[in-house]
Amino acid sequence: MRSIWNGAISFGLVSIPIKLVNATENHSIHFRQIHLADGGRIRYRKVCELDEEEVQGGEIGKAYEDADGTMIPITDEDLAQLPLPTAKTIEIVAFVPADQIDPLQMDAAYYLSANGVPAAKPYTLLREALKRSNKVAVAKYALRGRERLGMLRVVDDVIAMHGLLWPDEIRAPEGVAPDGDVTVRDAELDLADALMDTLGEVDMDSLHDDYREAVEELIAAKASGETVRPAESGDAGGGKVIDLIAALENSVQAAKKSRGEEEAGAEDKSDGEMADVHPIKKTSGKPTGKSSAQTTKKSTTAAKKSTPKSTGAKKSTSTTKKATGSRSTAKKTTTKTAAKKQTSSGGGTGTKKTASSRKRASA
Repeated sequence: MRSIWNGAISFGLVSIPIKLVNATENHSIHFRQIHLADGGRIRYRKVCELDEEEVQGGEIGKAYEDADGTMIPITDEDLAQLPLPTAKTIEIVAFVPADQIDPLQMDAAYYLSANGVPAAKPYTLLREALKRSNKVAVAKYALRGRERLGMLRVVDDVIAMHGLLWPDEIRAPEGVAPDGDVTVRDAELDLADALMDTLGEVDMDSLHDDYREAVEELIAAKASGETVRPAESGDAGGGKVIDLIAALENSVQAAKKSRGEEEAGAEDKSDGEMADVHPIKKTSGKPTGKSSAQTTKKSTTAAKKSTPKSTGAKKSTSTTKKATGSRSTAKKTTTKTAAKKQTSSGGGTGTKKTASSRKRASA
């Protein structure tokens, strides 16, 4: 890795020569501005506003603009004469627990490399001291023309430094919190905890930039002359959450499905769930009597007017029982009528046979 700064760590009276190396890199895809008419690249040129002539880098200096617009030139020699003890030194000022550093202060990250063989011993000493104390070192250093605040900690076997913003550079979160008092119920918190448990932990190394990969595929497709198909638009979920409990329950189920977990048991039914009412099926035999037909109509009407309440389901059940009883009564009545007809028809035949026998006897 190429070093961007050479200096030393000041650890009391111990000086540790080090090199400063960038610990992060930017993988963002950068675009150029072009002229849409002919595809020519748009370039920026530095032009003096007084004579409107282009100025080269060697002719450009720096200045401070006063409140009235006056430019006060500042040279590199002026800055070099300032009493800045951290110009080439990372000066450790304190050792504090890591939780005392607000993550909002963290800025760029660097690796500190021992510069030369003589620096290996004091470098290792500071590294092991930081490990054993479970603390981080707060330091001051100068980089790119300004003094900065830093935090030194151990990453594997390397001392890393995080640039920190000064405390007065952190803005207070005024007017950011929701207005008014918002009450959160225990049931909502329980579901939120269940969702957190379902999502669980993740291997940070498995996370990657999906958007960057999509842009790379788009560029490759256009470079090869392929037709680019528009991506399917998914539900952004930007609507208002009407029922927070339902949204949390659905989120838990979706998280379980995404992780391939089977649902444990059937879902509990809510208090306001509609009761299932099944209409009475018609049989092939037609019931006799007006009472059976009227009872069947009443049961159908009661089934249509049934409500989600349990009382409506009970009424529908009792009405169904009445309709069933009426049908059985109608069947019994039909059976009895048929039996009477058979009896009467059988009795008439016997009488005719007796009469004919008497005629033969008298003859």
